[in-house]
Amino acid sequence: MIPTRQALTRRSALVGIVLLVPPLLTSTSARAADWPERTLRMIVPFAAGAGADTVGRTYAEELAKALGQQVVVDNKGGAGGLMGTAEGARAPADGYTLLLSSQGTTVFNLGLYKVLGYDPLKDLVPINVTGTLPNVLVVSPANPATTVADLVAQARAKPGELTYGSSGVGSSLHMSGVILEQRTGVRLQHVPYRGAPAAVLAVVNGEVTMGFFNTPTVLGQIRAGKLKALAVTSQDRSALLPNLPTMIEAGVPDFVVAVWLGFALPANTPNTIVSRLNAEINRIGQIPQVREKLLVQGFEMLPPGSPEAARKLIEDDQALWLPIIKKSGAKAE
Repeated sequence: MIPTRQALTRRSALVGIVLLVPPLLTSTSARAADWPERTLRMIVPFAAGAGADTVGRTYAEELAKALGQQVVVDNKGGAGGLMGTAEGARAPADGYTLLLSSQGTTVFNLGLYKVLGYDPLKDLVPINVTGTLPNVLVVSPANPATTVADLVAQARAKPGELTYGSSGVGSSLHMSGVILEQRTGVRLQHVPYRGAPAAVLAVVNGEVTMGFFNTPTVLGQIRAGKLKALAVTSQDRSALLPNLPTMIEAGVPDFVVAVWLGFALPANTPNTIVSRLNAEINRIGQIPQVREKLLVQGFEMLPPGSPEAARKLIEDDQALWLPIIKKSGAKAE
């Protein structure tokens, strides 16, 4: 049977459509292969000058050298990092918007906010986790406690009376106190302040009994004798305070609070871009000058890791922390 003119026309149209598909796919691949061709934006969902901001800016500077394009840091602080993270999750998945991620924005916020505005595992693709910011437990020099056991004994003797300051509900400083309560069975009173400096001053002046703070925040006061350090919250001892025991060494079982920081991209970013950034960020984390600069800020580097390992860490942390936050009753203010 000889095809009609109408059938031939339809067949020609279909062939034309099929022939158009490969160039479109090739063009998409080419754009990813040519990346980056312009300035990148790094959203840091915290205020300028914070420890996380220093980490972000340090990596931005090194990434600009590696990629041959400027990396502009855009601070979008507020609501425990929620606002900036939500903006990063909504950005185009073209590799030109990079997001500083953290345990707070991918784990803690899920238990603290009713409406998050993003799903850390669906709306973002992790690149890797670069390092951690552990805390140190401090009291006023006037406090007779010299060990964590002494402090726990004080809390047992006065249930609900001992206070601890923090930079706000849901911060790692607050969560450290929550873990101390749940691991030892004591009852403490949480006193949130507007920022860590005010909470530190409250401990120095004896307005509150104790506090957990990022090590660099209180290192000067510890060395000056204005604060007494009892233990660090990391898995291993801190290079900044090597003579100080960990909370586990001090007798509190399964106590590790070391907020991690890493990087992420909007979901559906091409794998070639994710892999390239993973390789560059891992390499930057091994540069001695970078490691030394960030260690002074209390940021302890982790070994190079993969996007898959970062995703697994988020999943594991959510399984660990969300029940803890729920049990504590903590809610964002």
